[in-house]
Amino acid sequence: MDKCLFCNIYESPKNKIIAESSLAFAIYDGFPVNEGHILVIPKRHFGSFFDATEQEINEIYDLLNKCKAILDNKYHPTGYNVGVNVGYDGGQTIMHLHIHLIPRYKGDVENPRGGIRKLKPQLVYYEG
Repeated sequence: MDKCLFCNIYESPKNKIIAESSLAFAIYDGFPVNEGHILVIPKRHFGSFFDATEQEINEIYDLLNKCKAILDNKYHPTGYNVGVNVGYDGGQTIMHLHIHLIPRYKGDVENPRGGIRKLKPQLVYYEG
């Protein structure tokens, strides 16, 4: 997996990793939607959430909770969005499963009703 960004991040020096289990790890998103935006990523290379094993899902869930505690302590968000993009047509741009843990803050959008459907204007331009 020479070209997989997430495989390369895991195999490089681990100073970027903020939490880890035997099957997954967590990093801050390089293009955060909000301050503290975290990605939880399985160590095994595969693309779809639906290809994860039960053990991988359990460890991802545990890491999401550990990361939430980190964010609660460091940034004090007042809400969260948790999201997964599956496949190109589902908006996935890196074909290695990753789960977004996005802290939300009072006033980060004028009206938060509708959750991720209205979270933020496009922050990163994707060609094509």
